[in-house]
Amino acid sequence: MNLLHSNDRLGEYPSSLYAATRVDLAPFAALAGDARADVVVVGGGYTGLSAALHLAEAGRDVVLLEAHRVGFGASGRNGGQLGSGQRLEVDDLEAIAGRDAARRLWDMAEEAKALTRDLAARAGVPVADGIAHAFRKPAEFDHARRMIDKLARDYGYDRIAALDRAEFRALLPSEAYVAGELDMGAGHLHPLNLALGMARLADAAGARIHELSEVTGIRHGDAAGKTVVSTAQGRVICDQLILAANGYLGDLEPKVTARVMPINNFIVATEPLGARRAQVLTRDIGVHDTKFVVNYWRVDPEGRLIFGGGENVSYRFPGDILGKVRKPLLEIYPGLRDVKLTHAWGGTLAITMNRLPCFIRPAPNCLSASGYSGHGLAIATLAGKQMALAVLGQSEGFDTMAALPHPPFPGGMALRWPLLVAGMSWYSLRDRLGI
Repeated sequence: MNLLHSNDRLGEYPSSLYAATRVDLAPFAALAGDARADVVVVGGGYTGLSAALHLAEAGRDVVLLEAHRVGFGASGRNGGQLGSGQRLEVDDLEAIAGRDAARRLWDMAEEAKALTRDLAARAGVPVADGIAHAFRKPAEFDHARRMIDKLARDYGYDRIAALDRAEFRALLPSEAYVAGELDMGAGHLHPLNLALGMARLADAAGARIHELSEVTGIRHGDAAGKTVVSTAQGRVICDQLILAANGYLGDLEPKVTARVMPINNFIVATEPLGARRAQVLTRDIGVHDTKFVVNYWRVDPEGRLIFGGGENVSYRFPGDILGKVRKPLLEIYPGLRDVKLTHAWGGTLAITMNRLPCFIRPAPNCLSASGYSGHGLAIATLAGKQMALAVLGQSEGFDTMAALPHPPFPGGMALRWPLLVAGMSWYSLRDRLGI
């Protein structure tokens, strides 16, 4: 079964609030017949669009192939949170890669935020400042305060403030959390409009974008050293290939598939809350908590709560997404029981064993970046630029990420899925028990 077609109709955005409020973009024609390009990019999300944009602006002839519509996947369905840092905290990165590499990775993440904010501005997509982290246990708050001090002292980052129970309750009126922190260097935005805006910029720069052009085969290194990328309607012969399909890559590249696992996540949106907005958040910020199956939310400019929670490891979304996500929402905000949920949707992201992105060269003229593990809005956008720069001969950023460990999932293709299901079930139980 193919995740590209398991839960969605061909060429149609899901029935999300984002799709209902998007700035429309005319479809791009499907690939037809044979074509030639300097670079082919597979995937029309943040990573692929950023790569195509930066290559086109550098004067390269680039073709982007998207199986559905640009922004169709996680890039157009996520929580819209533009977070700081990498997926792992700096103390964990220091333990894995050393202090110098951890500092480079932090600086890279700051570059990712700046790049994303710049592209959002160019695309006319507003960014609101502020992301809060909600803690369920005093020990989490104690750790956060140590990290806040460490970031200020060792990394020169002083945008995060610790908020005790009373301060956090004034920001987020819920009994579910004991304290929190607020990062004013982070932000939130309309994720699908960002992807569509990047597509407009790439198209204007000369990138050739083809939608409804699912890649069915890749042949590396023919007799002339070229790569051939095939779809049902045609093929492109290229010098360089960039893989940017993330959770939707399937079996196109086994070296990536072994290290990157697709999982599904789910979001609902409410009717406009009106005066009740202050019962959810008293400032225009985004929030995520510390559960293993994380809850995350924000309020959009029209006053609708956009709340994400719940995951599964399956080719199929659950039949009742609304009911699945309503439960964690009401655990945090029981007073919203009577509020109407107007939209419910799912999406597929990708994780890695250690939650660090997988940057890899599957072949001498092929680059891949994926597995952002729920922290991809900024990092994926930078990953596309880094792969574009690597194609242009400036590979330092890509090589820094590629040097990180990216172990394969245990058990190979046959066992990785059931092992992950077992692991997620255990951590979900811990969440429910409050462990």
